[in-house]
Amino acid sequence: MGGVRFSLLGTTRAVHDDGSPVALGGARLRALLTVLAERAGRTVPVAVLVDEVWAGDPPADAPGAVQALVGRLRRALGHAAVASAEGGYRLVADADDVDLHRFERLTAQGVRALADGRAADAAAALAEALALWHGPALADLPDRTAAGARWESRRLDARRARLGAALALGRAEEALPELTGLCEAHPLDESLHALRIRALRDTGRAAQALAAYEEVSRGLAARLGTDPGPDLTALHTALLRPRHAAPEAGAGAGPCPAAPGAHPPGAGQPVGPPAPG
Repeated sequence: MGGVRFSLLGTTRAVHDDGSPVALGGARLRALLTVLAERAGRTVPVAVLVDEVWAGDPPADAPGAVQALVGRLRRALGHAAVASAEGGYRLVADADDVDLHRFERLTAQGVRALADGRAADAAAALAEALALWHGPALADLPDRTAAGARWESRRLDARRARLGAALALGRAEEALPELTGLCEAHPLDESLHALRIRALRDTGRAAQALAAYEEVSRGLAARLGTDPGPDLTALHTALLRPRHAAPEAGAGAGPCPAAPGAHPPGAGQPVGPPAPG
């Protein structure tokens, strides 16, 4: 629907092209808009609307309650904004009018660019995608546990990809703090740990990179009873076979040279899903 854009990556909002907000009073109305906007352009059956807007505790006349809510939403957005269809309702909007779907498009664009070796393009697309977030996804759904977790997982994928692009662009020092925080929050995510180890290596902290690998290896063994996967193992092997020794950064020497078989910053493919940002 032209003229209005919808935000679901945080509190549900509708904003006119001129930047003025659409007044959306009431939690149920925001929940209804959330469900319709998540499926923009597609008919949502009344039964699905009832289930998601009332989270398993529907009113006595559920279809009538949905109809009343739709009437309120039409008054807020314009009557043509919500179309009646066989057995349900449809938000008349393009996918790109909804931040959640723009996020998906931009993330996919960034991941493709990174896979093609276009790290700068990847970084730009992924930064734009992540900037769309202003809170928990689908925050106005009464029960957002499962759906919210899925979108948070996609957000982490995007951050992982953006961080991979940062390493490819030689920005390891800049990426390290975020990678360290993410590894602490996701101790079993091998792809994130591989990115952090690469960042440590690329900033001349070879001993810290080896120590980080050993810590990950112990954690996987203790929590899952498994060894590191092939990507982490290959990275470890590369760290153990540097071309020539170099002192740690901060000891009066520059970064360690790249190890044989190790990807220098910006070369090769990122370990695991491209690093989000």
